[in-house]
Amino acid sequence: MERIPILQMGEFLLVSIQVDMHDRLAMTLQDDLTNRIIETQARGVLIDISSLEIVDSFIGRILGNIAKMSQILDAQTVVVGMQPAVAITLVELGLSLTGIRTALNVEKGMALLRTSPSGDRWW
Repeated sequence: MERIPILQMGEFLLVSIQVDMHDRLAMTLQDDLTNRIIETQARGVLIDISSLEIVDSFIGRILGNIAKMSQILDAQTVVVGMQPAVAITLVELGLSLTGIRTALNVEKGMALLRTSPSGDRWW
């Protein structure tokens, strides 16, 4: 079964989505990521969606769910690399990514994760 790799960088997890997301793959990512947060006690999750050209309402909800589950597990979520068309689609669908911070690229996203001290609730 196809899976999206989850890399550990110190106290953070990095997910770079390089394939078209379909519903089953999104659900698998959600489960895998939640398990990895628990296993590694990660403080933050960075999700790179720069390769995604399309995000439908289901994938948008999955990203929101990942952020909510991460919050419960005391980890923050940062999404980076959002294409302008994806941002427009999310707004048009009325999806708000509550609990998700955004940054332009991986470097800025990692800086955002590093500057938020552990236990500092920003949501």
